[in-house]
Formats: sequence, C-alpha cells, structure tokens
Amino acid sequence: MTTLVLATLLIHTFTTLFMVGLIWFVQIVHYPLFGAVGRGSFPIYEQHHTRLTSWVVGPPMLTEAATATILCLFPSGGLPLWMPWAGLILVSVNALSTAFLQMPCHHQLREGYNKGVHARLVRTNWIRTTAWSARGILAVAMFSSLLTTDF
Repeated sequence: MTTLVLATLLIHTFTTLFMVGLIWFVQIVHYPLFGAVGRGSFPIYEQHHTRLTSWVVGPPMLTEAATATILCLFPSGGLPLWMPWAGLILVSVNALSTAFLQMPCHHQLREGYNKGVHARLVRTNWIRTTAWSARGILAVAMFSSLLTTDF
C-alpha cells in the first residue's frame, strides 16, 4: 500500500465519520427544532441556517466525494474493489438526495414555515442519515481492511 492511498483513506474516513455525526445531529435535533423557531422569525432563520450550514458541510462533503472518487480510480490491491465503488454510490445517493429532496424543501421554507414541507424535510433526510451511516461503516471497514492486509 502506498502512503498516498493510506492518506487518502484516512482523510476519507475522517470526513465520512464527521458527516455521520453531523447528519445524526441534524436528523434528531436540528431539523425537528425548526418547528419551534416561530413563524414570524422563520424565513430569516432559514436563510441564515442555509448560508451558515453550507460553510460547515460543504468542505467535508466535497472532500468526501473527491476521496471516494480517488479510491475508485486508483484502487489498492489490498482493498476489495466493491468497497470503494459502494462508497461512491452512497456518496451519489447523498448528493442526489440533497439536491432533489432536501434543498427544494429548504428553498420552500425560505418563504416561511410550512408544517408539511418541514415534515417532508425531516422524513426525506432519513435517506441521507441511512446512507451516511452505511458510508461510515464502510469507510471504517475499508480502513481496517487495508491496515490488516498490509501490517
């Protein structure tokens, strides 16, 4: 195993596990509390939420996607080939869910709190929560697989 593969996998595992923790916080605490903000304050809250959240999730999501792609394009001999490809598919599930399910909900909520849209946001976010959880298990399994193969 090259140092580059190990470094890539380490960064990949770290960013994935960061996102696993964050998505569970969002799913269990943050999104459900949207209903407690208050209708009058909600549009400005949602605008600030979207802008500030982008700074927190953007870099790790991009890093995770880039490292997942690198692991597929430059496979390690010690890593079963299906693992990085399954990880990249799950990255795609998260990206597509974000773009086509959660972002439209956030755009609608910018206009004002809507109980139905809020419920759809929480419900559809389970897709990302599940996919990131699976990614976390997979990233740890890949890292463990490489360490046990080469040492």
